[in-house]
Amino acid sequence: MKSAKEVFTIYLSRHGLKITPQRMAILDVFEEEDGHLTSEELYERIKRLDPSIGQATVYRTLKLLAEAGLAKAVNFGDGVTRYEFCYGLTHHDHLICERCRRNIEVVDDDIERLQEELAKKHGFTLTRHKMYLYGVCPECRDKGRDED
Repeated sequence: MKSAKEVFTIYLSRHGLKITPQRMAILDVFEEEDGHLTSEELYERIKRLDPSIGQATVYRTLKLLAEAGLAKAVNFGDGVTRYEFCYGLTHHDHLICERCRRNIEVVDDDIERLQEELAKKHGFTLTRHKMYLYGVCPECRDKGRDED
């Protein structure tokens, strides 16, 4: 399996885009992060390492990473686009608390199998999917936050 840097380099080359140190630095930081980041959060991390990298460069690079299949945009229902590194990782779905926005990544073979069966039943060949399950986490229930 190719490294994320190799995949990104190939993607940029095929699209006639420059392979810049800034883009590679953004990829390095993003790949090391755990979880789901907004472009602003990634920018905050990047500018500590290289203050010359602008916020627009981070935003555009995240879009390129998604187009290259290295990142995935996720939206947890709060109108904010976050990105997660996805290259070489197992597909997962998300449980999202509607109160505190906590999210839990879940991998469930039964759910994956049922989705495949449902698609087959309706004559579909799945190419991709994402599933977000919304509710209230135990901590928010305990604090009475579910009474909003």
